Amino acid sequence: MKRLALIATALGAALLLQACGSVPAAHALPAEVPAAWQPSTLQTSATRVQAGWWRDLGDPVLDGLVERALARNTDLRSAAARVAEARALSDVQQASALPTLDFGVGANRSRSISAATGKPYLSTVLQPQFQAAYEVDLWGRIDALGQAADAQLQASESARDSAALSVAATLVSGYVNLRALDARVEVARQTLAARASALDLARSRQQRGYSSALETQQSEAEYRATAAVVPQLALAIRRQEHALRLLTGDAPGAVERGLPLTDLRMAALPSIGLPSELLRRRPDIASAEAQLAATDAQIAAARAQLLPAIRLSATLGSISSSALTGDPFQLWSLGGSVLAPLFEGGRLRAGVRAADARRDQALAAYEKSVLTAFGEVEDQLAAIDELARQAVEVEAQRVALQETLRVASNRYREGYASHLDELDAQRNLFSAQQTALQLRADQLSARIALDRALGGGWQAADAKR
Repeated sequence: MKRLALIATALGAALLLQACGSVPAAHALPAEVPAAWQPSTLQTSATRVQAGWWRDLGDPVLDGLVERALARNTDLRSAAARVAEARALSDVQQASALPTLDFGVGANRSRSISAATGKPYLSTVLQPQFQAAYEVDLWGRIDALGQAADAQLQASESARDSAALSVAATLVSGYVNLRALDARVEVARQTLAARASALDLARSRQQRGYSSALETQQSEAEYRATAAVVPQLALAIRRQEHALRLLTGDAPGAVERGLPLTDLRMAALPSIGLPSELLRRRPDIASAEAQLAATDAQIAAARAQLLPAIRLSATLGSISSSALTGDPFQLWSLGGSVLAPLFEGGRLRAGVRAADARRDQALAAYEKSVLTAFGEVEDQLAAIDELARQAVEVEAQRVALQETLRVASNRYREGYASHLDELDAQRNLFSAQQTALQLRADQLSARIALDRALGGGWQAADAKR
């Protein structure tokens, strides 16, 4: 009796200590959300970012490339497999809340000596039985693990959507860059043809004695400089094609072209709303939030392990033997057990501290993803604003330099200006044309990046599935 009383006292003390240590997990503190976006001169429309936002560019070839990438990209296939894994693990965890039922059969055949007669005899014993077991989730440990598994599944699905958004945005931006390189190499070839004509003219004038060899050499130097740009741009085109083919899950090769760069439409800016709305749009934020919810549930499960576990069991079976007469023996049993941790060397409490640390990591990652999202939107809004200002000035410069080249060429042919003036005008115009084309691509890329930063409509698409 004294021993039983001592055990009961120790058990009660242990339960009291565990109950005092099982404090509910704290909820996630929201990251600081700005009240409004930074002031901007942009005037946004009332449209929202929708799924399939890349179609606003108006290029059917681009639409096909994006759809191919979303269907075949290797990273997206890996993300889909991770979702399938998370769904299976969630099913496994949900099944742990249900009773288990097992069936077993034992068979034995033996030869023995009868004590009564002294003669050997053979006997066969057959013992089938059913076993059922069930853990009473008194403290919510199994339920918490189920919630954690569901949250991990949601995180995996959001991570898949985030990867799809990233692949689509990367491909669209790469395609725009490819069309910009195509336009730039076309301008380079046109300029090269013009400089070849200028070089022929310089050589003709030198042969007739109208100009010196210096002008011819200067014309040839400008021709060679432009000729060197063409293979440089051609190499960049091939590399961009290979990058796009990788995104679509294909071997390196040529990429089909659609509309030229200047025909790609600049879609109307979407209504970006308040910064807080971004938390519901971006799949990466949803993934980080689900990860945080999973760690909260894991903390609850880890703390529930400090409390006693109650398990119920039942067995039903029979024994039949060829050495016995009559019906088989019917066997059954019902039982229950309580297992309370008394001394684990600090293992369970260390597990709780580890769960707390993982929760802190998830909270920091969540806040970082939120702040990063705000920063990306602000960056792209500023880029669209400033690139629009820059485009006005670059276009005015290009028009002015085109007129400068026309005047310089006429004055040179009439003998009123040196050949150097014409060469400078050609060089400056070529540079301005290249800058204008790249600026057009940068504007489109900034617009694409804004759609990506705003979530790209992926939550709206996910809601329809």
